[in-house]
Amino acid sequence: MLIGYARTSTLDQKAGIEAQARDLQAAGCERLFREQVSSVDVANREQLAIALDFIREGDALVVTKLDRLARSVAHLMTILDALKAKGASLRILNMGIDTSTPTGKLMLTMLGGVAEFERDIMLERQREGIAKAKAEGKYKGRKPTAQAKAEDVMALKVQGVGASEIAKRLGIGRASVYRILGADA
Repeated sequence: MLIGYARTSTLDQKAGIEAQARDLQAAGCERLFREQVSSVDVANREQLAIALDFIREGDALVVTKLDRLARSVAHLMTILDALKAKGASLRILNMGIDTSTPTGKLMLTMLGGVAEFERDIMLERQREGIAKAKAEGKYKGRKPTAQAKAEDVMALKVQGVGASEIAKRLGIGRASVYRILGADA
């Protein structure tokens, strides 16, 4: 049985997940598992875990692209080990890779290393860009929303309003209210 797995990083990537599902069905996948969660957040990739649990001997997990499945060689190898333990294989459509063959396994290992390297370079450039923007005073990060309302928090507390109600009225978290009140004490 061919089992498809489709993933996008964010919920607003509807066209991307639909295109993957279409391609997986066209490849003959009888069962599809889809999710919209960051590849880095391995713990929250519930559909991948369910797909790996569902797969049986002789089945193949099919993805459209390698980066839809794993962002690191270590994670890729963990997935491959899980598939191998069940007697299953992996197919990557856009690369024509099938790990049921020795050549497919070799190519996947090499390309996984390249994909991880590419991601590391992208993150390095992102960090450099943020550092440069900070140095030029253009990047200051997110404004602290709760701290901006510290005076309102204190005023409501003086009026005898409880922390939960203060948080509700001001649209901030209860923990933020306690943090502001604790800092003032």
